[in-house]
Amino acid sequence: MMERTGIIIAGTILVDELNHIDAYPECGELVQIRKTEKSIGGCVPNVAVDLKKLCPSLEVSAIGKVGDDENGVYAKEAMESQGVDVSRVLCQGGEKTSFTQVMSIVGGQRTFFTYAGASAQFGAQDVPTQELSARILHLGYFLLLDKIDQGDGLTVLQKAQQAGIKTSIDLVSENTDRYQLVLPCLPYVDYLIINEQEAEKLTNIPATNENLPRIAKALMDAGVREKVIIHKPDRAICCSELGTTVVGSYNLPDGFIQGTTGAGDAFCAGALLGIYNGWNDREILEFSSAAAVAALGSADATSGLKTVEQVREMCKNFTRKEIAE
Repeated sequence: MMERTGIIIAGTILVDELNHIDAYPECGELVQIRKTEKSIGGCVPNVAVDLKKLCPSLEVSAIGKVGDDENGVYAKEAMESQGVDVSRVLCQGGEKTSFTQVMSIVGGQRTFFTYAGASAQFGAQDVPTQELSARILHLGYFLLLDKIDQGDGLTVLQKAQQAGIKTSIDLVSENTDRYQLVLPCLPYVDYLIINEQEAEKLTNIPATNENLPRIAKALMDAGVREKVIIHKPDRAICCSELGTTVVGSYNLPDGFIQGTTGAGDAFCAGALLGIYNGWNDREILEFSSAAAVAALGSADATSGLKTVEQVREMCKNFTRKEIAE
């Protein structure tokens, strides 16, 4: 039997154009952009680069599509410079690379305007599961990839499991009823890593702290094979055959948070690394929340991530919120 090593991150590749503003305007008003920055974004660049930063020796590969434009070159070079294998990142001729315009208030919330671009053409035909030797294939973001949402995601997950690859997915948060598109995929998902808003939409159960264990159990009952991991600002929960584990997030000092973009992806990267290394559920949650803290300390999605040891050392300075399980 093939010895499987490494993690593949497949799905959304885009470029974030960050615009720093003082406040959001009312309709018809003008607000000046104080500073602009460009960075890679989307599930594939964020999670893949985060994984390499956390564990430089880990084999991490990217699968997705970019356009034949400057942003496509930028995205591939940015990932490759961090040690991510981009040999299976394809170029979609005649299309722009997916991008997001991010309107950011420093230390506050961000608003996103996204263009689907080349990632909308990404589908099952672009994932050669029989050729892959990775241990885990993470596919994201559902609800942002047209072909994946229309059935190709299910195909990718089925073929990956048939090939002996563990599967993981995450979603994007949107206020629609399209979450039902994800439900048929759950029996082919080993690890579901989502936030509380997405968990609520998938189950139609209000995502109160008291309901989180019930929601996680409902998603396991819906077919998730090994772990349901749900994260929210004050806590994270993991449900598996071993039961339910809850861990509080860190108390952070005023001024620490430089931006929230990428914190969910950093949490996801931390969870995938923990799963890959065979950590127990509590260890997975504790480190995932620490990785998210590292991301919160920088304005873009990936700059704040360091090695596992450095992230843990940084978080020794913070206390955790008390959570009654």
